[in-house]
Amino acid sequence: MESKKLIMNYDTVALDDENSALVIIDQTKLPGKMEILRLTNQKDIWEAIYFLKVRGAPAIGVAAAIGVYLAAKEIQADDFDDFYKLFDQAKDYLASSRPTAVNLFWALNRMDSVVKANRGKSVSEIKELLHNEAIAIRKEDIWVCKQIGEFGLTLVKPGDGILTHCNAGQLATVKYGTATAPMYLGHERGYNFKIFADETRPLLQGARLTAFELFESGLDVTLICDNMSATVMKNGWVKAIFVGCDRVAANGDAANKIGTSVVAIVAKRYNIPFYICAPTSTIDMSTKTGADIKIEQRPAEEVTEMWYKERMSPEGIKVFNPAFDVTDNDLISGIVTEYGIARAPYTETLKDIFQKKEKFKDSF
Repeated sequence: MESKKLIMNYDTVALDDENSALVIIDQTKLPGKMEILRLTNQKDIWEAIYFLKVRGAPAIGVAAAIGVYLAAKEIQADDFDDFYKLFDQAKDYLASSRPTAVNLFWALNRMDSVVKANRGKSVSEIKELLHNEAIAIRKEDIWVCKQIGEFGLTLVKPGDGILTHCNAGQLATVKYGTATAPMYLGHERGYNFKIFADETRPLLQGARLTAFELFESGLDVTLICDNMSATVMKNGWVKAIFVGCDRVAANGDAANKIGTSVVAIVAKRYNIPFYICAPTSTIDMSTKTGADIKIEQRPAEEVTEMWYKERMSPEGIKVFNPAFDVTDNDLISGIVTEYGIARAPYTETLKDIFQKKEKFKDSF
């Protein structure tokens, strides 16, 4: 009898170059149905990002890089200016899919830089360079997440209880995840962590995705409703909190899935360290503070109707549905990156992280 293929054995996001397709897991169908999408149309790729079929800042960045490469691959132009005009339109189109996750813009701008830096080359050569860059971005994500896991492990001890919010797991990246990377590496090394996963209303990424992937991978994970996090902290069951993020400002303020700031405030009350796990690609030094981060507003139906057999609120009720909130830097014990752990004052230590990145950027 053939054994079931586990979720961790699938690629979250990949390129099928032969068939000119972006390959993703449709995360809106999880955990009930495992469906692989092969997207060849730019509109379908845009919608996959917008409708959260592919989600998580790192995975969005990789998907955008592959997506804009596929757009470039289809451009019929021999002249650089003609090619770049169409490439730029494709880049801007994908950039319009979601406003908060900085990895989306980081990846697209990185691809754009490849084009601009090779103006003197033929269009076919530029397309090949774009292919190589998209593959490099995907490969780097695996290395980055593993490094975050290694640094994160230095902050906890075997047997610790760890709480996380939303999904910053493998489903949000290419492999390991960000916030879950210490958990996966610890599991491989026999740390026997006790994980608590917030369900994460209204889209339930914690219930549908984090709990799913950790449980299927054999970790000790307990699902809790968002409003239960204070109880497990007060009970002494949580020794550290690891969450991902979609954008870190230069002062250390961090935008992550709505509800994250509540977790951070409660953690402060119970003296539990609260860590942001962030690739340097998620740190936006051009954004001074969290007040400058644009917060995406999502459709009201996600609150009033999604997941319910029947509508669960009055017709016509007003709904406020921000996708993210900003955790103030004074609530954050440390920002775990692939080049080390930044601590307050973040305006200085985040600069140090980027100096390390510049020094060692080609080492892996």
